[in-house]
Amino acid sequence: MTVLGITGTLGSGKGTIVELLKAKGYRHFSVREFLIGEIKRRGLAVNRDSMTMVANDIRTKEGSEYIIASLLRDALQNPNVDCVIESIRNPKEIDFLKANAKFYLLSVDADVRIRYDRIRLRQSETDNVDFETFIANEQREMCSNQSTNQNIAICMQRADFKLYNNGSREDLSHSLDLVMQKIKKSSQRPDWDEYFMALANMVASRATCDRGRSGCVIVKDRQVLVTGYVGSPMGLPHCDEVGHLFKKTTHEDGTISNHCVRTVHAEQNAICQAARRGISIDGSTLYCRMTPCRTCAMLIINCGIRRVVCEKRYHIAEESEAMFGDAGIELQYFSDEVLKYSNQ
Repeated sequence: MTVLGITGTLGSGKGTIVELLKAKGYRHFSVREFLIGEIKRRGLAVNRDSMTMVANDIRTKEGSEYIIASLLRDALQNPNVDCVIESIRNPKEIDFLKANAKFYLLSVDADVRIRYDRIRLRQSETDNVDFETFIANEQREMCSNQSTNQNIAICMQRADFKLYNNGSREDLSHSLDLVMQKIKKSSQRPDWDEYFMALANMVASRATCDRGRSGCVIVKDRQVLVTGYVGSPMGLPHCDEVGHLFKKTTHEDGTISNHCVRTVHAEQNAICQAARRGISIDGSTLYCRMTPCRTCAMLIINCGIRRVVCEKRYHIAEESEAMFGDAGIELQYFSDEVLKYSNQ
């Protein structure tokens, strides 16, 4: 079961998103309705003040996650149907849902005047207020120093997906469809290329040069043979410690580019690891963040690597691409985006 949470500013379109999700088969669980039921049980007037007071009181006495836990418990009665929980307002509610469900948080916002006009049109029992009261209510709910109180601003910052609803219902529906596509893809089991590229990006987090911080994984028969990341030769200082060592290269067309030559490239380090450990990489596949440079490409060819998979293109990849083509090495990209960084 996938659980979607909705947070956002007053009148931004949370209810409209819920309606669109219900049309897609999602079950709806509402913090608002939960609170209205409790307000009526206590014999209070149903308005924005009582909703805020009761919500904060419940979180203080029962725990910040109590309301959300109650709704999730109801949702789990039918675990085969996805659901949406409307009006996430406290960061600890997010923590609870992340820990107990396959959960994604969506936030929605819009221009303040557009939002005020919307709440006046819907004429609910909590929205019949003037503009100044509307602003005051929102400011009270957006931020708080009390961990059990509503803190919508922090919730919106933590959203997995952010929607802006200044346009039509159709515009919002289109934006939501794009989000749903991303959620569907993230929920699917990754294929082998996605899996090994994710490993290469994790390896890259060890890199010690922040220019094109890169990692490499070499794989054969769906087994990782060696890894490598950008870093200085053993025993020598790293860029993270002493800064970059730049060398300028003048190209045939007269352009000049800057390169840091302090480090060994990720692909070169992976190949060195294979050599030191006596691991054959003949017939393997290499995964890396960007098109290998000319030197790396030559090493890859001579090592017998038969396939290279890159996340993005390097800005001067033409020579490497031509060599791979001439050598019969399969070259694939996850994206046609060209990877660039400062001071090239």
